[in-house]
Amino acid sequence: MNRSELKLRPIIGLEIHVQLATRSKMFCACPVEFGAGPNSRVCPVCLGMPGVLPVMNRTAVEYAIRTALALNCQIARFSKWDRKSYYYPDLPKNYQISQYDLPLGFDGAFDVPSSEGGTRRVGIIRAHLEEDAGKNIHDNPTCTQVDLNRTGTPLLEIVTEPDLASADDAYAFCTALQRLVTYLGVSEGSMQKGQMRFEPNINVAITWEDREYRTPISEVKNLNSFRAVRNAIAYEIERQVADWIADHDYVIGKRAKENRGWDDDRGVTDYQRSKEEAHDYRYFPDPDLVPVEVDDAWLEEIQATVGELLTDRERRMREQYGLSDADVAALLKDRATVDLFEEAAACGHGPTLAKQFLGFWAALANARNCTIAGLGIEAERLGELSRITADGQINATAAQAIADRMLASADGPLAIAQQAGLLQVHDEGQMRAWVEQAFAANEKAVHDALANPK
Repeated sequence: MNRSELKLRPIIGLEIHVQLATRSKMFCACPVEFGAGPNSRVCPVCLGMPGVLPVMNRTAVEYAIRTALALNCQIARFSKWDRKSYYYPDLPKNYQISQYDLPLGFDGAFDVPSSEGGTRRVGIIRAHLEEDAGKNIHDNPTCTQVDLNRTGTPLLEIVTEPDLASADDAYAFCTALQRLVTYLGVSEGSMQKGQMRFEPNINVAITWEDREYRTPISEVKNLNSFRAVRNAIAYEIERQVADWIADHDYVIGKRAKENRGWDDDRGVTDYQRSKEEAHDYRYFPDPDLVPVEVDDAWLEEIQATVGELLTDRERRMREQYGLSDADVAALLKDRATVDLFEEAAACGHGPTLAKQFLGFWAALANARNCTIAGLGIEAERLGELSRITADGQINATAAQAIADRMLASADGPLAIAQQAGLLQVHDEGQMRAWVEQAFAANEKAVHDALANPK
């Protein structure tokens, strides 16, 4: 069989776990702190000790609903908590508190750039809350160590429809979702801290001799970078096609779904186990937690925190300020900073302000380990600096010097420029007078220059 005879259509859905940026865990008061000493951020509740009772983190629920609204989801007015039972060393209770049949958000859609051009609408099946497990550490050659600091950290799991058609589409979705959750302020979205983890579900529809075959679904577990998502999906598509060519019984119904792990060093996926079904987890309602009821007042309060949707704001900023996609993406990394930018642009010059924000203001913020909003410069002064730069009163070098002084002074940029002698002069008469003064003060040098023009 020649591979060129086959028509291939990858079918890709995503399960994404987003760690929410709450100060405390999902069902106890332990702080959420990355990098703390092993097992130092735990208590009887998150360790699953007998007799303890969990208490729901209201902020986590609000963050989950905020994200679901931004993903155009319907919001469940009544939801509940369920116990998902399984045994693993990093799960001290031997069950995970999750949401089974009544997720907080459902039936949503998210538009992302498509590898085929334009945008692709990806359906959102559900967005539900659950608690994270701990972490198994395999550094010791004689044993596996367990750090339970992460146990009980609030996670938002987002499950998409299988609407993605390529590894590049999945990459675009994951990066867009990271921008969304950081823009909303519900998560830091840090890959390095494990705050977003991706699990693509992949199979391929293969058409050959007017008949369609579908390979069994593989779920690649716990990918922690965008590059790994793209590479694992691309590999898995090729592997499944090759396995079907070798054995036409490699299809749904004749082969089980399976979980696979990605080996980044070797660039391959490895079989782990057959994929569990919902009944394997023996879900049942958690008797220690009351259901979640979202009334109109609470929903309206959360809706007000969403504001303008990210995709709408991206489009408007490109059109309103003449910014590139890259500039808009950079500005939208921090919600407070982009809000400050727009407030400053209202009294300044948008394109110039964007260059200054992404140039010296970003450098000054990075040097102080904060955001531009964290520098504490008022929007009016930021706008004024961009305006006097755009209209030629100062040049770009002077603007940067003034920015340095604005951090230590409450004066406006124009006043600082005047005090420091940084204003540009456009009066030809004034410039001619200065030249004549210089000539008069240096008559011998002028005479020598005229006598020896070379």
